[in-house]
Amino acid sequence: MYVIVVYDTAAERNSKILGLCRQYLHHVQRSVFEGNLSPAQVLRFRRSVEKVIDHSYDHVLVYTLPPGADVARESLGAGWAAPSDIL
Repeated sequence: MYVIVVYDTAAERNSKILGLCRQYLHHVQRSVFEGNLSPAQVLRFRRSVEKVIDHSYDHVLVYTLPPGADVARESLGAGWAAPSDIL
């Protein structure tokens, strides 16, 4: 399934969330990641995030699209270079 993750966390947890996201997804914009994951990988990712965040302050959005869904992506303005750390 296609997954998009957007996060807003306290500065002291940014590096932990960033590291988790990089393990599973492609970094596309500051606090935005995307990529294809299996349902098991999504579950592991969510569980890992739950252990790191402060539920009273941090906010992590996980959008999942079903397999085969058309994902249209349009990039406007200065973009980032293509990811080089693809799993």
